[in-house]
Amino acid sequence: MRVRALWWDDGRLALLDQRLLPAREVVLRLRSVGEVARAIRTMQVRGAPAIGVAAAYGMALAAARGRWTPSRAAALLRATRPTANDLFVGIETVRAAWSSGGDPLAAADEYARRIIEECRRIGEAGGDLFVERPNVLTHCNAGALATVEWGTALAPLRVARDRGAKLFVYVDETRPLLQGSRLTAWELARERIPYAVIADNAAGHYLKSGAIDAVIVGADRIARNGDFANKIGTYEKAVVARENGVPFYVAAPWSTFDDAAADGTSIPVEERDPSEVLAIGRERLAPAGSQARNPAFDVTPSRYVTAFVTPDGVVRPTELRRRRPVTRSR
Repeated sequence: MRVRALWWDDGRLALLDQRLLPAREVVLRLRSVGEVARAIRTMQVRGAPAIGVAAAYGMALAAARGRWTPSRAAALLRATRPTANDLFVGIETVRAAWSSGGDPLAAADEYARRIIEECRRIGEAGGDLFVERPNVLTHCNAGALATVEWGTALAPLRVARDRGAKLFVYVDETRPLLQGSRLTAWELARERIPYAVIADNAAGHYLKSGAIDAVIVGADRIARNGDFANKIGTYEKAVVARENGVPFYVAAPWSTFDDAAADGTSIPVEERDPSEVLAIGRERLAPAGSQARNPAFDVTPSRYVTAFVTPDGVVRPTELRRRRPVTRSR
């Protein structure tokens, strides 16, 4: 059964609190742009397409309150997280409508519909890749929870399953916040797709052994040349996949593609609170006084990407400039 990560509910933005999954399914109902900004910053809602849609509805909530200007609401939301391009596209979509006298809520609704439809098309475009390559590794969570509905990396797997593929998914746990073991595993269980959670540092073993036929991940920002940012740990999976001749696919809607970024050096990498590395929940892992570094993303060069799975088909990195539409994020 497919998940819906967030939706508009009678003047409020409803969303699943992803910090509490899988133990508890709690729906938050947000009434203000400030509450939406806090939910994005604290990762109650996460995943590049999903935070873009959440931000679009945050702009609509600001417009409804009457005390906000488009630029002030946009500035608040832009400051939440720096890496995912979709956040800025969602904000700009509604800011432009609001500033020109249009209906901000209608603009947010249309943006949400567009993202859902593009993710459905990603599934259709990429499904056949995994009919013949059914043993798949994925990193982080790029399912419905990260994209409102359908998913990016998980959408082709859902379609492949429906087309008869005998899938088995290796789910990287994805430290430090365990989006794989908490969220991807939860989604796959609901879909009844067989899977096993593996430690992040076990992926190389399975790639070398021949157990994995393909890797598919989502993305948070993709530069013009195909370099892309995704959850920390993606780069090493791409390198090891290439070393062992395993195809490496990246699935994303067009809102993730940033035409302002020439290559990966232009992509900002968020660094989060070190406490996320030093503890799991309230359980401290390291000695008192330990320091930690906590980059949330890394950037993978396009040479490690076999193809991008987009709403308009499977695209080789060398074809991106010809195939991608222009997206505005600022």
